[in-house]
Amino acid sequence: MDFLADFLPIVIYILLIALIIVGIVLGIKLIITIDKAQKVIDDAKDKIDSFNGFFNLLENTSGKIYYVYERVAEAVSKVINKIFTRNKERNDD
Repeated sequence: MDFLADFLPIVIYILLIALIIVGIVLGIKLIITIDKAQKVIDDAKDKIDSFNGFFNLLENTSGKIYYVYERVAEAVSKVINKIFTRNKERNDD
């Protein structure tokens, strides 16, 4: 029994030291992995930001095209409306 009382604390301390070393190694690897992931995210963000000007140009162009389309549709609608109101006025006479 004295042997176990002397031997078990030594085994427990050795296992705790091994566990601490494994935890430190895993922590260092985790930090390295997070740094690599951060670099990839920063690179992707830079690439997305480089397209912002292009997307703003597309947005402005589509807005202008919609404005022109709206005006043309309104003009065509007025012309068609005038044609039908003239025919209706002629039929009423």
